[in-house]
Amino acid sequence: MNRPLDCALTIAGSDSGGGAGIQADLKAFAVHGVYGLSVITVLTAQNTLGVHGLSVPEPGFVALQMESVLDDFPVKAAKTGMLFSREIIVEVANSLRNRTIPLVVDPVCMSQTGHKLLQDEAVNALKKHIIPMSDLITPNKPEAELFTGIKNMNDPEKILEGIRIFREMGAKSVLIKGGHFKNQKEMIDWLGIYNTDPLPIQKSRINTRNTHGTGCTLSAAITANLAKGMDMQRAVLKARNYLQQALQTTFDLGRGDGPVNHLAGLV
Repeated sequence: MNRPLDCALTIAGSDSGGGAGIQADLKAFAVHGVYGLSVITVLTAQNTLGVHGLSVPEPGFVALQMESVLDDFPVKAAKTGMLFSREIIVEVANSLRNRTIPLVVDPVCMSQTGHKLLQDEAVNALKKHIIPMSDLITPNKPEAELFTGIKNMNDPEKILEGIRIFREMGAKSVLIKGGHFKNQKEMIDWLGIYNTDPLPIQKSRINTRNTHGTGCTLSAAITANLAKGMDMQRAVLKARNYLQQALQTTFDLGRGDGPVNHLAGLV
């Protein structure tokens, strides 16, 4: 592999189990040939069985990480993951406000094992400060329902309405992920790019419990592809192919739900 010349930044929580968050993002960045940079918003004590504790740095220290990275490295694209609190969201938004790099927003609200990762008062802050800055937002079904107010988003009409609402919030593009639509034999993600008709991305549903970090991994792969200069549709489609391979080659690790295979296609 050639030395990576493009830099991508992840602003997210740390997963001590390595399957999601900062760790998953950096692995996905590396596999895609970009140099990964990180700003850690929250520390978690976590494994395949769940999140056992959180430690939140001062918002000012999050801002200092942002300033240090953005001042020195040629960042080509960035993504957000777990932002946790209103104060951290405001600091991140202020740091990114005058930047022109593509921003992918993964609106992480809940861990796979049901641990709350976004405070209630932070939901409106994300709507006000981060979503309007996003070039792409990548909610799953529960996240899309939370942010749009649409209940039981189970049919294409409601999904398309969700895309429209996210666009009204300011998101340039929207990817509503299909993993939580359990009644579907095929998994369909819906991609809505500004001034284009929503595009269904259909993949076979893979029967595996090892899906920890799927959302982080997908959004990181999209961010890496944007950092390499791809347009949004191509960046999403290539990232979705990578995630499919990562799901097809998962392996049991730990006593709970294991991670996807971030090295898919590499080894």
